[in-house]
Amino acid sequence: MLRTYTVAFHGAEAAPVEVQCALSPGVPGFSIVGLPDKAVSEARERVRAALATMRIALPSQRITINLSPADMPKAGSHYDLPIALAILAALKVVPPEAAEEHAALGELSLDGKLIPVAGALPAAICAADEGRGLLCAADSAAEAAWSEATRVIGAGTLGDLVRHLTGQAPLPQAEAGTVTRGLVPPDLRDVRGQEKAKRALEIAAAGRHHILLLGPPGAGKSMLAKRMPGLLPDLAPREALETSIIHSLAGLLDGGGLSCSPPFMEPHHTASTAAIVGGGRGAQPGEISLAHNGVLFLDEMPEFAPAVLDTLRQPMETGEVTVSRANAHVRYPCRFLLIAAANPCRCGYLHDAGRACSKAPKCSEKYLGKISGPLMDRFDLRLEVPAVDYRQLDLPATGESSAAIRDRVLTARRLQARRYDGATGIALNADLSGEMLDEVAAPDAEGRELLMRAAERFGLSARGYHRVLRVARSIADLDGAEAVRRPHLAEALAYRVPGMAG
Repeated sequence: MLRTYTVAFHGAEAAPVEVQCALSPGVPGFSIVGLPDKAVSEARERVRAALATMRIALPSQRITINLSPADMPKAGSHYDLPIALAILAALKVVPPEAAEEHAALGELSLDGKLIPVAGALPAAICAADEGRGLLCAADSAAEAAWSEATRVIGAGTLGDLVRHLTGQAPLPQAEAGTVTRGLVPPDLRDVRGQEKAKRALEIAAAGRHHILLLGPPGAGKSMLAKRMPGLLPDLAPREALETSIIHSLAGLLDGGGLSCSPPFMEPHHTASTAAIVGGGRGAQPGEISLAHNGVLFLDEMPEFAPAVLDTLRQPMETGEVTVSRANAHVRYPCRFLLIAAANPCRCGYLHDAGRACSKAPKCSEKYLGKISGPLMDRFDLRLEVPAVDYRQLDLPATGESSAAIRDRVLTARRLQARRYDGATGIALNADLSGEMLDEVAAPDAEGRELLMRAAERFGLSARGYHRVLRVARSIADLDGAEAVRRPHLAEALAYRVPGMAG
């Protein structure tokens, strides 16, 4: 029995799989066992055709490929290459020890070319953990090489890989792709007026707080949301790797480069539950996981199906999502900043007597009622974005640029990094809970009195009470203050409850 290795994907992680090949006497045949899906079972024909292009015929024996562990479901076309290598090792075309020293990942075309597949980066990390190198398609090599702990070899064809393993024509070790930045986001200075909304975006960026923007059509809600990435710092190396692993599984890494820009995901309101939280074939990551360490923007939030919206409640709290299916149970990280935008009613002109529909104000209750109370309670900042007077649009831009606001956000985040250094599961103020929240966000006497009065008057829930403290802590960090004081709490309450301005 000869063997080589590959991986099976489970959420954002890859698990090692041993590909065993046995040639035995009997009726000639080619079978694959070990819970393969349709794509894996069809590897028989792709491997047969690819070997034929190299003038290698399968022997007149019974060929059995076992994918071990046999009780783990195997899915995807990336099993083509390890199956072909296991057969070549059994036929002594390649040295068996060379095949066993590597994990392999790649789809085979009928003419023997290696086709890149999703998941090269987590596969390389898994191979490194097992002490093996990785063999893959040339177009996947730059991505996989970001795992510096293992040797990655990329090849254009199966023949090239055979010549490498036999020492006839060694291939060079792949180099990691470049660190890239996404498109430069538009500048916040382009937005006329809306100073309160801009301030709310700054606070949200400083502590990664979820924010809801309510306003009539054309007020600038989408413009504001799309400028949020310009206020966020570049991803740290660890964050970039985490995010890139998820994007690799979804096949979204471009040219093998890692992006240091926070992702910005903007799903359409017709998106299904599986598209948002993950699911489908193989329990693929959804939009909330693709937005990990970045921004998730839900425009026209009440237009999303209520069942889809309510699936966000747990991920917003925990920063991870578990996708459970009959044949898959996987977990993905999803620590994102949610920006939601909504009109005050279906027609959008609730507060404009001349343009409001005849159903106002009941239409507003019905429309916004699609956002459940528990989900609404999870927004740290909620504010109205009023319509902008057309005369303001003709004035020159005088507001602060995204770069200036980003500098303050960076300063606030550095304060948080020092404060939470060594704390488990806490990176930013939005992660605070329990004793740590009580310790770092304890208000002064005047602030506590204000918070108690507001909680009693407006019926703040326990979650709302704690979220006010977290936002106040972020405001204090932007102010460079050591302690949370009354002005910080007053501003935080102004974004939480109606009628609070100080």
